[in-house]
Amino acid sequence: MRNISTDLITKNIKEMCIDANYLISSDVKKAILNSVSSESGEIGKNILVQLRKNMDIAETENIPVCQDTGMAVVFLKIGQDIHIEGCALEDAVNEGIRQGYKEGYLRKSVVKDPLIRQNTNDNTPGIIYYEIVPGDKIEITVAPKGFGSENMSRIYMLKPADGIEGVKDAIIETVKMAGPNACPPFVIGVGIGGTFEKCALLAKKALLRDVNSHNSISYISQLEDELLEKINNLGIGPGGLGGSTTALGINIEVYPTHIAGLPVAINMCCHVNRHKTRVI
Repeated sequence: MRNISTDLITKNIKEMCIDANYLISSDVKKAILNSVSSESGEIGKNILVQLRKNMDIAETENIPVCQDTGMAVVFLKIGQDIHIEGCALEDAVNEGIRQGYKEGYLRKSVVKDPLIRQNTNDNTPGIIYYEIVPGDKIEITVAPKGFGSENMSRIYMLKPADGIEGVKDAIIETVKMAGPNACPPFVIGVGIGGTFEKCALLAKKALLRDVNSHNSISYISQLEDELLEKINNLGIGPGGLGGSTTALGINIEVYPTHIAGLPVAINMCCHVNRHKTRVI
């Protein structure tokens, strides 16, 4: 049994909140750099160049890459051979968020009540997901999610008879509705199967995958390629001003579901797709 202090968890989450907002992950950087040369529209190409410059400035000047520094979503994969000692784990996670958003001068965007709308002034609480896995380590992923893109996400409770064509239509319809509002070029996470809430979690997790990767299931991998091509042919383009780079990638995850249902969730994300992972 390995002991891990909640102070260590707090420290790492604090640092990850800052890093995720200052430093774009290498896979997204690579996708944006590649899209500059492949973008067919002159305006779109110029916007992509500006996005690249923005990333570089954020990294060198240690400032957020976007003014919306998001609501902190934290995924914890906790080894079953670990004993966590100290304060309550949820308190430790939120303390890390609190410190990170304060010390990193990150915008505080969380309100205590969804209707009364009073700001908590420290960006807590975060959205926390726990998973128990084999081993004696904790894998932490921090994914600050901005709401320009989150607001354009959708869940569809399709009928089984809608089939794969119905899934394609739902995804394309969501991208069209998002238009310029979700800050294209997009990274799109899709969850298919499970239940109402499970497919949404699958879609969120899909955003954590390397944007240049494919699902290991061959027909899902082919579906990712097909949909990316169709989405980039919509002409929305970078900044919504036209072009051939509407999305940098689309990641799809699937899960078993009920005989009577076909849940589909589409989690839209802007081009920065912020997330950092550490193992302690």
